[in-house]
Amino acid sequence: MSAFDSSGIQLQTELSNQTLELVDLSARTQRSPWHEAWDLWRGRLIRVASPVSIIILWQLVSMFGVIPVEILPSPTDILAAFAELIRLGELQEALPTSLSRSLTGLTIGGSIGLILGLFAGLWRIGEEIFDAPLQMLRTIPFIALVPLFITWFGIDETAKIIVITVATIFPIYLNTYAGVRGVDPKLLEAATVFGLSRQETVRHVIMPMALPSILIGLRFSAGTSLLALVVAEQINARSGIGYILNNANANQRSDIIIAGIIVYAVLGITNDVVMRLIEHLALPWRPNIVLS
Repeated sequence: MSAFDSSGIQLQTELSNQTLELVDLSARTQRSPWHEAWDLWRGRLIRVASPVSIIILWQLVSMFGVIPVEILPSPTDILAAFAELIRLGELQEALPTSLSRSLTGLTIGGSIGLILGLFAGLWRIGEEIFDAPLQMLRTIPFIALVPLFITWFGIDETAKIIVITVATIFPIYLNTYAGVRGVDPKLLEAATVFGLSRQETVRHVIMPMALPSILIGLRFSAGTSLLALVVAEQINARSGIGYILNNANANQRSDIIIAGIIVYAVLGITNDVVMRLIEHLALPWRPNIVLS
């Protein structure tokens, strides 16, 4: 045996007797608990400080008479309007009515949009039948259809529900269709290799992969339902938030009008929070990527 071979065997023996350890060469930043707490609360403070600053500026502008109260009431006047609506019981009576209209239209329109989106996404015949007409109809503002709906369905609850229904069909249809058609073809090939039937492929592959897009469509439809609610409740409303706004407009109560608009805004924020919660519960596996 040569000296080279003996040295090589000795080197291999020494390496086998040593324990190899992985060394983390990434840069580490030492951060104190105070910095961690500040990073956590900084965003929350900014979110609160921005609207509070606007409200304070608004109040100061009203106090010094920069803008007449008849044009833009102060925040204190709007709070007084809220107190008046609550004392008279009008707000408590209007909220369930408006929410019922919005949820009814969203349920009907969302169901139609989901079914049509799945049908057009999964079957070519569905795409050929429904996609072209829906793509054309979605370019028509639903507000422009209100006079036609009044002619067809009158000025009762039916017309209001149909306005909301039509407005909520298209967002969830488009996102469902795009989610189904956007599934990676390699996953479909893998499903075929593993011997999955078409029904099993739809249930175990296509639907889970399309679910994020479907939920985004539901989120858009839920927001659109509130926009359509504002329009629908201008159609001879005898109850709901729109009824309060119509009476306030007739009596030139700008404070109540702004209070009603704020109610719509709060409903929109609440809707967004609920939709985010649904997405979080339905998609626990989706990573939350935030660039700091």
